[in-house]
Amino acid sequence: MEHVLMVCLGNICRSPLAEGILRKKFNTLGIKGEVDSAGTGAYHAGERPDVRSQEIANRHGIDISRQRARKFIREDFDRFDAIYAMDRSNYSDIISLARNKQDMEKVHLILNTVYPGENRQIPDPYYGGRDGFLNVYNMLDAACDVIANDILRRKSGSTS
Repeated sequence: MEHVLMVCLGNICRSPLAEGILRKKFNTLGIKGEVDSAGTGAYHAGERPDVRSQEIANRHGIDISRQRARKFIREDFDRFDAIYAMDRSNYSDIISLARNKQDMEKVHLILNTVYPGENRQIPDPYYGGRDGFLNVYNMLDAACDVIANDILRRKSGSTS
């Protein structure tokens, strides 16, 4: 079973979208696991995703309205196999909480799945218009394709 965490700043725009997209891919591909999201800040703890994130998700057949924002905590390193940060600032904030090398090795910039080693970032669409949310959705969809297919390849290559 795979346990994947998506992390952005406030957990209301990018990471809820990433959670919804990857969860749908898990369901479609028959991957058993848990997908969750969190923010490096607690600014929106308990809130639903931004209405613009919900709208773009709905347009793609994904309902993220039941998600609630929460802050990333150190125990997330124990609960998740992989942690994907949306940008370098989120990445640094997560790494600063790591207790050891094993924790650090779980953390990745999400766009490195599509563009290995380029350290590209998912822009925060919060202060932009609706087009920014579509752009973010498309980037996250491509990254989640790679993540889901990598998991499938690993599972099919295992003997368990």
